[in-house]
Amino acid sequence: MERHLRAALLFALSAAAVGGSGAAIACDNKPVAPLDRDDAGADALEEPDVPPPPPKAEPGRHDVTVTDTRRIVPGPGLPPEAPPGNSNNNLDVIRFDGRVWLAWRTAPDHFASDKTRMFVVSSADELTWRFEKAFSAGTDVREPRMLVVSGALFLYLAELGTDAIKFEPKGIFYSKRAADGSWSDLAPVMRAPAGDAGAPAPMTGYIAWRTKDDRGTPFMTAYAGGEHIYQFDGVPLDIELLTTTDGITWRGVDPNRPVVSRGGGSETDFALSDDGTLFGIIRNEAGDATGAGSKVCRAPASDLATWTCKTDPKKYDSPLMFWHDGEAYLVGRRQVTATGNYDLGTRDANFQSSIIGFQLDYRRTPKRCSLWRYVQSEDRIAYLLDLPSKGDTCFASKLETNNPDELVLYNYTSDPDGKELTWAEGQEGPTYIYRHVLRFTKR
Repeated sequence: MERHLRAALLFALSAAAVGGSGAAIACDNKPVAPLDRDDAGADALEEPDVPPPPPKAEPGRHDVTVTDTRRIVPGPGLPPEAPPGNSNNNLDVIRFDGRVWLAWRTAPDHFASDKTRMFVVSSADELTWRFEKAFSAGTDVREPRMLVVSGALFLYLAELGTDAIKFEPKGIFYSKRAADGSWSDLAPVMRAPAGDAGAPAPMTGYIAWRTKDDRGTPFMTAYAGGEHIYQFDGVPLDIELLTTTDGITWRGVDPNRPVVSRGGGSETDFALSDDGTLFGIIRNEAGDATGAGSKVCRAPASDLATWTCKTDPKKYDSPLMFWHDGEAYLVGRRQVTATGNYDLGTRDANFQSSIIGFQLDYRRTPKRCSLWRYVQSEDRIAYLLDLPSKGDTCFASKLETNNPDELVLYNYTSDPDGKELTWAEGQEGPTYIYRHVLRFTKR
């Protein structure tokens, strides 16, 4: 009943957002051309009793297999100070000081709640975990990201509201771990203005999607304006590519041009090739003049702030990208329908009405957490395999191992051995965190 009430409320808000004559048509007020018929989705009806088969796998340099899967949360190795709730989803893992560190969000369900907590635990063997810290803010906290800067471990998280049917980003906050094991109180992450023209200011309204260190350079992808995704008002979002020297104040990789994309994009990640070329993915959930779904992007090593993108009608939610032995890989949510498309190819007179239709359709279909690769010669995404997953799933994070042919992925999911669930059903929980070992065998 609660699930259906939320869906009804979402629909009511959607209708109100586009009901007036002044509603925006697209992020830059340009018309959007229909997709070709081959790309248009005919999957906007009820989900099938038996999900359609996955796309054909298109391996590149490697055959990839999942050799081990193990549930971590809930699990017998967790400390009593970190009791999991019904929903265990947004997460990050990192190696630091000889241990694996795991941060995750636990809450009554997938939606915003003042009962949300963020736990941090660490382990020497990924079997028995030591309690490190619990964070709460009396509001929703999510999107944990960990990064080592100048030898210190930082945790970044987003604070949001408490209304379960709204997405209300309040900004990015950090806590820094001291040498004695204590953690600083949450404080705002700062951003230097473009061209360093003025004093740094808190990143109010931003979401940090990914932090990573690549060859000694710390990076953050962050987006601003996320509240507009579900207000259906056509206001564009900005995606920024940032770096830092102290973990607290961030500025553009190109200080004069921090924004790498403006439009319907939000969650964004990238991988750098051996020669420094950037291969990226942008979730284009809100839609813009290019369409909706995702943007498949690249940038030259000499100018990482200039992204050139192609449109993909699929939406790779909660993307993780990484470079491995000549390939750029992507882990993201897969829409389990005949085409897998988020953008179904329909275009109402008001484009935001089309986006609402895509969103509602997306909620009532099953999902998987899947591995893909970036086809560099064509700038497109190719499917490889599904991780054990169902319902509400993905938000992957990666660990290197001592074996150069193996990687560890953590992700969350509804019970992968349970019944088939729509995404909306899975969001009510329970959800769990799993650890997977992936083996890459050269072809």
